Amino acid sequence: GFYTTLLLTQTPEHILTQTNSKTEILCELWKEHSGVYWYRWSQERQHFEFLVFSNPLGKATYSTNVSQDKFSVHEARSHSSYSLHISHLHPSDSGTYYCSVSQSSQLLLGTGTQLRVVDALPLPPKTTQTPVPKKRVPWITKSKAASREG
Repeated sequence: GFYTTLLLTQTPEHILTQTNSKTEILCELWKEHSGVYWYRWSQERQHFEFLVFSNPLGKATYSTNVSQDKFSVHEARSHSSYSLHISHLHPSDSGTYYCSVSQSSQLLLGTGTQLRVVDALPLPPKTTQTPVPKKRVPWITKSKAASREG
């Protein structure tokens, strides 16, 4: 079965990014392991999809339908952390990504990283741009008043 565990800490918890960009998920391990598996949980299809396995020597084994130029695993800090790099992002890459290690015939899952890929990021500046002219108006009237006094 699958177990989530604090032995595998993933950062960040959430990623919101744009189509065609790239991202990175970090997985920190607190135990000896024989390699790290990466899975994606698809809410749409309601299943876990195996992506790539990276052994302690850094050799990656990819799932048959996973492209190697899209996913790559990088090892850091002497086997204690791994990062999954995903490039050429597409909305279909959205899902929850888990790093995982096998321990006594169980798969231990990381804390999970929720990735959302959108064609256009929501733009917050629109709301902040509208008050700007209102602020300028009193400043103009003040300067007119000041020049009248002078």
